[in-house]
Amino acid sequence: MTHALSDSWTMTRRELARWQRQPVTVVVSLVFPVMLLLMFGYLVGGGRGVSGEYVGYLVPGMLALTMAFGLEGTMIAVTRDLDKGVVDRFRSLPMANGAVLVGRSAADMLQSALGLAVLIGVGWALGWRAHGGPGAFLGAVGLLLLFRFAMLWIGIFLALVAGKPELVQAVQILVWPVGFLSNAFATPGSMPGWLGTVVQWNPMSQTATAVRDLFGSPGGESGHLWAAVAWPLALLAVFFPLAVARFARLSR
Repeated sequence: MTHALSDSWTMTRRELARWQRQPVTVVVSLVFPVMLLLMFGYLVGGGRGVSGEYVGYLVPGMLALTMAFGLEGTMIAVTRDLDKGVVDRFRSLPMANGAVLVGRSAADMLQSALGLAVLIGVGWALGWRAHGGPGAFLGAVGLLLLFRFAMLWIGIFLALVAGKPELVQAVQILVWPVGFLSNAFATPGSMPGWLGTVVQWNPMSQTATAVRDLFGSPGGESGHLWAAVAWPLALLAVFFPLAVARFARLSR
């Protein structure tokens, strides 16, 4: 276990070193969610069916949406290593199996936590406030990061299946419908019946609704906490072993 943790930390530091060599990529990943928040909050508008201040409804939804987006960076990094043979060289070393994937996911989770902090700060500057108390605030952040962790392993698995950076864009298109077919910008009750049902069952909508409840924001409902935990755990139970198994078959 100590050996595996040491190898995983080495791979994490390798991924973090890319931040110094590619600072523009990191900045763009932090600025893009802020641009979406400002665009939907003040330019595009929205908020159909929302009672209360729209910014209070939008900010938690954007936090959940940000945890779903941004997987292309992970997928491109994994496929680039595969395409250049870097993963094959790592696998020839006396390294714990899966340390490369764990290092990749750990570095991405650190970047996700940083992006979450930036977006929360911007939301605070726009007038949004969390009214649920410190414990509820930490619980909401925990739900968001859990959802991100599940989405991250979906991205890693899809990257291992794609194999080449050129195929990432085709897979990335699938992420956008999941993000926008949610209650991030409007309530399901304001949509056509069939669409509202789809939106209601979207895992991201469950997370957004539970987070709104913990933050004390408009649109929160207390009964969605269990679903906000169950959905990411179910996704992890499926895609984590699939990713590990796919990675183990690369050298065969």
